[in-house]
Amino acid sequence: MPTQSTVILGTGSYAPERILTNEDLSKMVDTSDEWIRARSGIRERRIAGPEEATSDLAVEAARRALQDSGVAPGEIDLIVLATVTPDYPMPSTSCIVQHKLGIPTTAACFDINAACSGFIYALDTGCAMLSSGRYKKALIIGAEKLSSVVDWQDRGTCMLFGDGAGAVVVGLSETAGVGLIGTKLGALGEDTDLLFIPAGGSRMPTSAESIARGDQFIKMKGKEVFKLAVRVMEEAARDILEQHGLAAHQIDLVIPHQANLRIIDAIAQYLELPVERFFVNVDRYGNTSAASIPIAMDEARRSGRIKKGDLTLLVAFGAGLTYGSALIRW
Repeated sequence: MPTQSTVILGTGSYAPERILTNEDLSKMVDTSDEWIRARSGIRERRIAGPEEATSDLAVEAARRALQDSGVAPGEIDLIVLATVTPDYPMPSTSCIVQHKLGIPTTAACFDINAACSGFIYALDTGCAMLSSGRYKKALIIGAEKLSSVVDWQDRGTCMLFGDGAGAVVVGLSETAGVGLIGTKLGALGEDTDLLFIPAGGSRMPTSAESIARGDQFIKMKGKEVFKLAVRVMEEAARDILEQHGLAAHQIDLVIPHQANLRIIDAIAQYLELPVERFFVNVDRYGNTSAASIPIAMDEARRSGRIKKGDLTLLVAFGAGLTYGSALIRW
């Protein structure tokens, strides 16, 4: 019996209504629209309200993906949700999403924490579980409320991050050579201190002292992260292309993690691809971590940038430090 392909049946995304522009930020911290755009390419980002949790963003994106796919909630038997901003340390946010969507209690649900590479990790995991034959249809979600872990007095980080969610429904197909063609995942565990949240875990439980120091917020060594991101994302892209005997010019669209326009431009130069072959929405959303690639993928599909038969490359880099790339034939 031939191996079944794992294919994306539908996509969906959601971003909160509130838009925080660079001009708005300049009234909160010592910065300017020109300064932010020159360093990141970001013009604005979406910010969730105090009543919105990561699960609320995830549920809306998932509903849209289910509608797009024509798959009913009752058909989903697996949820894999990537996030670094779960509703609670426990239980998993995927369980909350399951309940809110009315997905059967027989479905397996769990979260993945691979930061900005999280969606690719979750997609690879979900597709592998479907390929085992034990699951039929999966909901793969990347969702973040990064505004809840941003220090709004730190101009080096607060300008970068935004909130949002993206989701895909994945199923099985008898057609060979379509769907998820391959993935390349890895991590640089020696560099955990370049991008992390110090407090809130077992190493440094939350306390009055940790809160006074602001250790519940994202800490980042920007220059070091930038250099590594460019190098590792380029290598991850080249590795998966080589693994499948492909050249960069054969890729119809690259969907990179939306962290910084300068990183995307550098990767385009290294791969010798026109930047027009990259899907970019970082200017409107900022860095939404695990949500950035599925939001971009949904927008690319709905705007006609992805068509049947196209070959798409996903590539990401995030805290951990993690990295990942994936090839999808539509």
